Amino acid sequence: MASRKKIALIGAGQIGGTMALLCGQRNLGDVVLVDIMEGVAKGKALDLQQTRSILKFDVSITGGGTTDYSIIKDADVCIVTAGVPRKPGMSREDLLKVNLDAITKVAQGIKQYAPNAFVIVVTNPLDSMVYAMYKITGFPKNRVVGMAGVLDTARFQFFVADAAGASPQDVTAMVLGGHGDDMVPVLRYCSVNGTPLTKLVEKSKLDAIVERTRKGGGEIVALLGTGSAFYAPASSAVAMAESYLRDQKRSFPCSAYLEGQYGVKGLFLGVPVVIGAEGVERVIELDLNEEEKAMLGKSIESVKKSVAETRL
Repeated sequence: MASRKKIALIGAGQIGGTMALLCGQRNLGDVVLVDIMEGVAKGKALDLQQTRSILKFDVSITGGGTTDYSIIKDADVCIVTAGVPRKPGMSREDLLKVNLDAITKVAQGIKQYAPNAFVIVVTNPLDSMVYAMYKITGFPKNRVVGMAGVLDTARFQFFVADAAGASPQDVTAMVLGGHGDDMVPVLRYCSVNGTPLTKLVEKSKLDAIVERTRKGGGEIVALLGTGSAFYAPASSAVAMAESYLRDQKRSFPCSAYLEGQYGVKGLFLGVPVVIGAEGVERVIELDLNEEEKAMLGKSIESVKKSVAETRL
């Protein structure tokens, strides 16, 4: 009988705890929650273990501290949310420095103890953090990916469905580019059950939805007062992990390493990919018109600037 898969969740904050619950509910594999605050990881793990008889799942959930990464030994998947969210008054450069330190330690731990893992990075600024993970681990490009486009697309799908009076499940959408204000929702490739969005939602409303999607994280931060979104980010990362573990070959927009696709070489950028048992199995290259290429070009420049600041 094959042993269960092992999923290491590095960072036991709101996203980490929610991912642990989702992994348990889907019986994806045994979960290890790891955090710099060891008590938080152990406490959440124990709380989740106590739901097993109620939620009827058989995988175990344990917790530990990040001083010793041996707890993640031989993990099949590592999902990284370690680092700090951006606080009021904190510049993007400040955030980059703090989280680059965190990602460096995590990457070294993964390289040592989980050398065959599929790594999903969630920490912001996303496109430079996933680049750092790739550089420090030295893993092949198909085994390091960033979660951003799945979340941005899910937000866009919800806003569109709300405006069109449809189910979010019936909205097909595609968001390209970096995770931030320069993301590019490609409206020509968006539809509701095959009907083009432009036939269902007027242009001015669509423009407002695009803008709201770009600022989606900030809207939730402002409402919460403290902290940031966690249910949708956690669901997005777990969907990617599930596609890998169960070889579902689902197509997601993810921050993937490009080698010439979309005119980009040697950078991670949000593009549609297929995730299966080999990790990022292929990058799907869409035909873009001049306007879309221009928007994507702006996003690429933002990502290049952010990556250059990592000095890796």
